[in-house]
This record gives sequence, C-alpha cells and structure tokens, in this order.
Amino acid sequence: MRHGMVNKKLNRTSEHRKALLKNMLNSLIKYEQIKTTLPKAKFLKPQADKIITLGKKDTLQTSKMLVSQLQDSKSANKVKKTLSKRYEKRSGGYTRIIKAGYRYGDNAPMAIIEFVDRDVEARRIDKKKKEITKELPKAEEKKPATA
Repeated sequence: MRHGMVNKKLNRTSEHRKALLKNMLNSLIKYEQIKTTLPKAKFLKPQADKIITLGKKDTLQTSKMLVSQLQDSKSANKVKKTLSKRYEKRSGGYTRIIKAGYRYGDNAPMAIIEFVDRDVEARRIDKKKKEITKELPKAEEKKPATA
C-alpha cells in the first residue's frame, strides 16, 4: 500500500529532486535568503527547519548527519556554529516564505524564502567590491621623431 508516500514531485526524477533540495538548502544556509518559485519554496521550508533543529543538537551523530545531508562542510559548520546559536530559544519556524509576484516569461509564482532574524550582510558573501579606479589623464601621444 502507498499510505503516507505523498510528496511534491516538482516534475523531476527522484535523483534530480534530491540534488535540487541539497543545492537549495546549501544556498539558503549560505545566503540566508533565496528567491525561487513558490512550489520549490514550500518544498524547501520543512527540510530547512529540520536541518536547523538537527544542528541545535550538539552530538557527533548530528554533525555527521548534517554533513551527509548537505554534502558541504562549510554549510554544516555554519548551521552548527551560527544558526543553531541564533535560534537557541526558538522552538520552530526558522524560515518564512514571502510571495514575490510572478516571473516574466512563464508567469510562474515566485517567492522569497529566508531565515527569520537573518543576517542582512550574508547575502553579499560572494559579491566582490567594485574597485573604484581613478581615471588618469591620458598621456599625450608621442609623435615619432622625424630625422
């Protein structure tokens, strides 16, 4: 019997769904806010909450489970060190979904999924600071000497 086997398929194979979930979890942990379609955000929310709850337990087994599920030691460390400390007093509901209109092109409903009480600066982790280059006056072209 198939009782209790219902989950979102997202029009993908099971391997693709697992990879999608893992990549979205890592991005959410790294940037603390991502923009995606509404069904994907609803699919991600319970998994992200479970990862934070898992990170709040400080045992070797939970550390191994985090690395196993995220496949990224940096993300697992961030969950253990910063996110679990931030949500120490909170008993659930670590993420929120904000509807963000419709995507131009296929009119898919978009949503922003973010951590509650997120770090605003985490969104700029990979973006390089623009270097302001001073425009130097162009050197006068030297005319070839005629002998």
